[in-house]
Amino acid sequence: MSRIVYVNGDYVPEAEAKISIFDRGFLFADGVYEVSSVVRGRLLDNAGHLARLRRSLGELEMPSPATDAEIEEIQEQIIARNALDEGMVYLQVTRGAADRDFIYPHNPIPSLVMFSQSKDILGSPQARTGIAVISTPDIRWGRCDIKTVALLAASMAKMHAKAAGADDAWLVEDGQVTEGSSNNTYIVTTDGTLVTRQLGTEILPGITRKAVLKLADEIQIKIEERPFSIAEAHQAREAFSTSASSFVMPVVSIDGQPVADGQPGPIAKRLRELYIATALEEIGQA
Repeated sequence: MSRIVYVNGDYVPEAEAKISIFDRGFLFADGVYEVSSVVRGRLLDNAGHLARLRRSLGELEMPSPATDAEIEEIQEQIIARNALDEGMVYLQVTRGAADRDFIYPHNPIPSLVMFSQSKDILGSPQARTGIAVISTPDIRWGRCDIKTVALLAASMAKMHAKAAGADDAWLVEDGQVTEGSSNNTYIVTTDGTLVTRQLGTEILPGITRKAVLKLADEIQIKIEERPFSIAEAHQAREAFSTSASSFVMPVVSIDGQPVADGQPGPIAKRLRELYIATALEEIGQA
């Protein structure tokens, strides 16, 4: 059945959705996006996603097409009109349509589109078995803290992983892991310390990252926010990643080498359980 999507004020079947060929998101990747998880028909951590959207827009001096309340109402409509029980709502804001010019247009009319995607997040088979990742050079631009639609480098990293028979890629710059192709990355050292890259322009400030670190602190796991290398990851007790589309995902192999015993680790499993329990409580489904 065709999805109902939102395009600049209209809810239309996906086959009828149209954007101008002069849209700057199409011509220059001049746009930002957010992906909010949906569980049992309810948005998770959405306030955090909308706050990050505001930050991304501000960093690019891009006007917003709507208020947070208006955006959330459209998200809710997308969920309802598509009877979405579990998955994601994707939203994208671009600077809008203007004749092609590297200079930002004066007083642009921003474009807003949204659509839904169904996905089994709570019962993900990969979360039970863990995933394999490869390392690959981080060739992205210098402002990875802005959630832009310029995702070709990340897509290439995913394709490199697929070609190598792996599930995902961890990006490496100057010998240190920055983040995954579409997630934040973590290791647990032999002494039980949880290590993840500190916030900066090199990584996206993950909404799930923030929630998971809070949970780890609450159960008294020692946390170090610093870079780590692939060599350190190979010696780790366990490894995992976090994102809105997968929550906490155990990593059991890096560049073909098992992490510890090659099974999802107890800390990753515990943090996933806690995150899901917290999420269900947030939406009144505990």
